Amino acid sequence: MIQIRNKRSVWDDLLLEKEIGLRMEIRISPQMSVMDKLKILADAAKYDVSCSSSGSNRRNDGTGIGNTFAAGLCHSFAADGRCISLLKILFTNECIYDCRYCINRKSNDVPRASFTPDEVCELTMEFYRRNYIEGLFLSSGILYSPNYTMELICETVHKLRTVHRFQGYIHVKAIPGADPLLIQRAGYLADRMSVNLEMATAEGLREMAPNKHRRNILKPMRQIQNGIAENKNELTLYRHAPHFCEAGQSTQMVVGALPESDYQIMSVAENLYDKFSLKRVYYSAFVNVNEDKALPAVSGGPPLLREHRLYQADWLLRFYDFKVDELLTAERPNFNMAIDPKADWAVRHLEVFPVEVNRADYRLLLRIPGVGVKSARRIIAARRFGSLTFEDLKKMGVVLKRALYFITCGGRMMYPTKIEEEYIVRNLTYQNQMGRGERLPFMPDGTTYRQTSLFDDGMILGAQGYRSIS
Repeated sequence: MIQIRNKRSVWDDLLLEKEIGLRMEIRISPQMSVMDKLKILADAAKYDVSCSSSGSNRRNDGTGIGNTFAAGLCHSFAADGRCISLLKILFTNECIYDCRYCINRKSNDVPRASFTPDEVCELTMEFYRRNYIEGLFLSSGILYSPNYTMELICETVHKLRTVHRFQGYIHVKAIPGADPLLIQRAGYLADRMSVNLEMATAEGLREMAPNKHRRNILKPMRQIQNGIAENKNELTLYRHAPHFCEAGQSTQMVVGALPESDYQIMSVAENLYDKFSLKRVYYSAFVNVNEDKALPAVSGGPPLLREHRLYQADWLLRFYDFKVDELLTAERPNFNMAIDPKADWAVRHLEVFPVEVNRADYRLLLRIPGVGVKSARRIIAARRFGSLTFEDLKKMGVVLKRALYFITCGGRMMYPTKIEEEYIVRNLTYQNQMGRGERLPFMPDGTTYRQTSLFDDGMILGAQGYRSIS
């Protein structure tokens, strides 16, 4: 059971904070138009990427507006994977903290604004009625104190659920340092909650965010995890018990602000999945928005390719039964930027390949580049009725241009090819250069693998793939 302080003492503290916070009321009163606030606070929220709307099943009971399905609320995503169908705003960009990487830090001279709970409710409902959005992602800077800010967020979500009868998807931030009672209240109102870890290591957090403490971030994470587990037990006993954070929790780490390796970042992510039962870990490429000597100079822009590789590796951890120690080591702490982590693992373990798809078990099928979770299940189901061919694999969704180096059907490869690391990597990167995959030809130091020539290794690239000229 979650241990919290006496309710009376909590609310007494909040009343005291409200009295003191009256002098700050101008910050949350409508001194500017809602549109002006929206421009400021929507732009200020763009660096928080830890939003997802999958996993909730809050059905409309006929008394309100909106609906949420477990299959996923968001149907439209940006090119980098970020969800674009939620109203994504900050409650306020006022903040008492001075995090070096944050555009909203207190030392920055930027336009400040704060919504009122009623303004957030009005925006959400009007945008929803116009079919602009399908849910709300509400984050916030720290206005006056964590408790004061968290109470405003709770009040906003409570009004949406009870006054406006909004039954769609809501994702809110749990403010580190806020009272557990407020975190618990928000969990019963929202579909998903998140607490941003910010940096992979505690040392990095102290350097980049001197006002934040790792234990204050992990504490609400643990409370949300325990609350979800307890709620599952309650739902088994009481069918109509209220849901607590049904879509789970997520977090975010900044990538590239410190010399942290991919191995460190992915190890932390793996521990979060294992120990805190997180639904998602998000990775945000560092954008240098402040003139701070402590921040690295990003000459080539944000490390988006590195962010991409981390997301690919994260997918392998969650769905492909990989472990971090299989993908990276202390001696090899960073991902290969030329090819994806799965292909990189495969070319470093060629003793496993080629794999006969008609006999391999499910776990081994998942490790073949070009074979996904759905296609692996289809292979397992289909081969009960007969031997599979390469044409069958193509119909099942297998990406043969990647898989052909690692598989056989009936003991035969698709084309004559070498099972050699350098040869396979050259051809995979050649596909990237020719626009047949990711356009990622360059390594971090500017070098690239040697491009395959027309007559390289006695092979030519025909219209249907590689074939021998001998």
